[in-house]
Amino acid sequence: MDRLKLSRIDEELESSEVAALCFLCCDVVSRKRLERIGDAKQLFLRLEEKGLLDNPVFLSQLLHTIRRADLLNLLETDSRQPEETDASPVLSTYRVMLYRIYEDMTEENLKNMKFLLNGKLGRRQIEASDTALDLFAEMEKAGLLSDTDVNELLATLREFDQQLALTVQLYKNKLPQQEQERLPPHFSMDNQPSVNNNSQPTQPTLSISETISDEGESVHTDAEISRETSSLPNEDYALTHIPRGLCVVINNESFRGLELSNRGGTQEDAKALRKVFYSLGFDVVIHDNLTADDMRHKLKELSRRNYSNEDALVVCVLSHGEQGCVFGTDEKKVSLRELTEPFTSKIAPTLTGKPKLFFIQACQGSGYQGGTVPCPPRPRNEEEVGETFEEDAGPVYGETVPWDADFLLGMATVQECKSFRNTSTGSIYIQELCKQLTRSAESSERDNILDVLTRVNREVGRGVYLSRKQMPEPKYTLTKRLVLKFVR
Repeated sequence: MDRLKLSRIDEELESSEVAALCFLCCDVVSRKRLERIGDAKQLFLRLEEKGLLDNPVFLSQLLHTIRRADLLNLLETDSRQPEETDASPVLSTYRVMLYRIYEDMTEENLKNMKFLLNGKLGRRQIEASDTALDLFAEMEKAGLLSDTDVNELLATLREFDQQLALTVQLYKNKLPQQEQERLPPHFSMDNQPSVNNNSQPTQPTLSISETISDEGESVHTDAEISRETSSLPNEDYALTHIPRGLCVVINNESFRGLELSNRGGTQEDAKALRKVFYSLGFDVVIHDNLTADDMRHKLKELSRRNYSNEDALVVCVLSHGEQGCVFGTDEKKVSLRELTEPFTSKIAPTLTGKPKLFFIQACQGSGYQGGTVPCPPRPRNEEEVGETFEEDAGPVYGETVPWDADFLLGMATVQECKSFRNTSTGSIYIQELCKQLTRSAESSERDNILDVLTRVNREVGRGVYLSRKQMPEPKYTLTKRLVLKFVR
């Protein structure tokens, strides 16, 4: 592999990341050969000796695991994608599992783990362990931990963090049956009923629900999520940087053609979005009156941005629309696919695993949302200000939306229906969205973004606009909870 490219990767890696890479390589390079490695260049030499850099696949796996996908573009040796064969070395799931625990372990958890391992590891070994990876290495040397025996680690973690214990348990579930039989008596695996030496009838246990504590505490996944683990911090997207990321608002007010009217009130939406997302820790950039090509160009520019030191991306589009698309100020269409696709992990690798939020204020058809209201007469305030409502509408056509992990698409309305905008105070959807984001950010509760959007649905759905109803529609492939709080 090109030494210059390896040198550039070395320059980008921190010492803690090099230590993590060495740990991940323990199964393919002897521990002794990894001792006293001070930088990534030395590690690359060891990997070359083993023939592990003949193909970039192994190094790609390493960088993905430590979440440095931003460095993958440096591995390209020509225009072809790296070929992956059956002979390509693969990182062990055991090492990756331990690394994930290290990632999610707090300083307090590390102190607890050291305390619980007193007497099982020597005092010198414990004091010399600065990270969880160091502790894992000492446990391996002492015979307390291996790829086929994680019982000691599991027993230790369950004493102070059930979610970390769950990570080990899920790894344990995938071990061959002979390894599963080594589990302590209070564990049950797969779909087999737990064996009870008493004559009492046994109950079948779910393969994804294991009891991991003598006191009756349980860790559940998939089929049954326990309330105790549903809101643990390491189930949340990490929001640690200031700024949190970028919030881009495309605000189309003035249209050049004859078919689409100007969008009075949209400046109020832009102001509200700027205020709330700035307070949530985002840098806010507003682009006014973009043509369809301008929108595509701005999004393409954004996709090339390095998001390594940012936690999330927010894109808000305020415009006219029809089903599956929005309009530029030249009245040409930009599909929802074109809005989201530039930020998939394939195109924007530094956004991998990070939430990407899209909020679209635009009609999605020419129909109206019907509904049954408790009080049939038209509300008095609706009669007084009804003429100030407009529709962000266009004709109806079909367009599919591409989905990748960690996307959220908040639509002002369901498909085939119109959305409404007050020409003085802004759109119904965006104003309610900003109101509910503010309420959640100021609350002592840790509201998930999906809880916020549910309240937006409820409040918007209660209103009556030009004698009609409106129902927003969120779509998402988020893989964790997203909790947004004010930081400014």
